[in-house]
Amino acid sequence: MKLAGTAAAKFLARPEAGRTGFLIYGADAMRVALKRQEAIAALIGPEGEAEMRLSRISAADLRKDPALLDDALKAQGFFPGARVAFVEDAGDGLAPVIADALSGWREGDATLVVTAGSLGKSSTLRKAFEAHPNAYAIGIYDDPPSREEIEDVLRKAGLTEIGREAMTDLLTLARELDPGDFRQTVEKVALYKFGDESPLAPADVAACAPGTIEAEVDDVLHATAEARAGEIGPLMRRLEGQGATPVGLSIAAMRHFRALHTAASAPGGAAEGIARMRPPIFGPRRDRMLRQAQAWGMFNLEKAIGLLTDTDLTLRSASKAPAMAVMERALIRIAMLARR
Repeated sequence: MKLAGTAAAKFLARPEAGRTGFLIYGADAMRVALKRQEAIAALIGPEGEAEMRLSRISAADLRKDPALLDDALKAQGFFPGARVAFVEDAGDGLAPVIADALSGWREGDATLVVTAGSLGKSSTLRKAFEAHPNAYAIGIYDDPPSREEIEDVLRKAGLTEIGREAMTDLLTLARELDPGDFRQTVEKVALYKFGDESPLAPADVAACAPGTIEAEVDDVLHATAEARAGEIGPLMRRLEGQGATPVGLSIAAMRHFRALHTAASAPGGAAEGIARMRPPIFGPRRDRMLRQAQAWGMFNLEKAIGLLTDTDLTLRSASKAPAMAVMERALIRIAMLARR
């Protein structure tokens, strides 16, 4: 039988006992692997593999010895509990072997779990599961995860007290990141909040979100955009001591001011422009950049970008001027520009 949507998600989270087996297939190997891990863990429990109730069979080994699958399905383990025979990365070439195993399955045999890559409608492997009355074929596609799936990931990580704005940020992250990266981020947030009973806030999400600019670079960019010219010099010394390069700072500054310009020039206003940023901007940093974009205005930001472009060309030229000093001077000039 074919299973899709919410029904598929619910089944993989809590597979029904007594099913012959199921096929999980899809183009994204990470998504398929995560769903397979979730389903097998639900079937055999956390100690299932240690108790040898999970038999792993690679597609290559099964091609060499088709009897491996039948042996794994029928074998009786020393420990009580559900058993799983798992065939990884199968294809249509193994469809006859797997179809025979499905037809020969009897009550008390191990559950057959098969994963595969992208399979078309004419796939013989898909048809073997779809035609079986007690087995499922489940396609995993690149659609954004549903809110229910996201909440399930959060619940498993122990995150239950979540503020409304923080949930909005997490939903955005779930749609921007690969499933594996999102789960790692959620685990990171859970560790970050360990022992803290207060509701999850946007600042907590921002502190753990991947792809954020280093705090020190962020500090100097905010000082520049907020016209705090006197703070730029000391911040630059600290960055230089940490090994930051002038060209790297130039690239980060250009990215920051282009983002402000995009926000300031958005037809629906700076708030709409910030909300549409990709990758998304989270928490206090989002609010801060919104204020900066509104304070600067589109035309002043164009002047700042022009100055940064000239600075970048100087840094990449044969100029003998000290590169870090050139970059510092440019940031101070931009900060002074913000005061006008």
